[in-house]
Amino acid sequence: MKQQSTVETLLWSTVLVSVVGLLGFAYYKQYVDYLDPCPLCITQRLFYYTSGIVALVALLGRGFRRVQLFSAFTLIAAAIGGIVTAGRQVWLQHLPTDQIPACGPGLQYWLENMPLSQTIQLLFKGDGNCAEVQWVFLGLSMGEWSLVCFVGLMLVGILLFLKKLRRETVIID
Repeated sequence: MKQQSTVETLLWSTVLVSVVGLLGFAYYKQYVDYLDPCPLCITQRLFYYTSGIVALVALLGRGFRRVQLFSAFTLIAAAIGGIVTAGRQVWLQHLPTDQIPACGPGLQYWLENMPLSQTIQLLFKGDGNCAEVQWVFLGLSMGEWSLVCFVGLMLVGILLFLKKLRRETVIID
């Protein structure tokens, strides 16, 4: 068992704090500003939750190489899932009005009236609600900011994964 470096601890802590902040902001916008999340937003939240849980596991499992490698790999996978869903949302937001899909009845209806597999498929596909831009900061929509954040999480995951691989390779040689 090798002790986790300060840089790795700082990176995992940054991931955890960032994810908590992003989710906190999302819930603030939902419950204070009444900005209801679309299906793709809900899916992105699941990927943020995964990223946060993985960061917490990595912080608790400091010094365990397999925990660190698994956590970094899972962070990369969650970030890629987030990139795909946020990318889909950004794509929908930039479609011409006549090509935007029709709005669906909402997640609650899907959960009550459709099989789970179809509901999950609809969550990843999105609908017309996902094309609405209701919030902009510095010229970017919430979906675009989410895409930027997921790219950042992926890069941190890659850095942590490679750092752990490199350190262990050097020690073995």
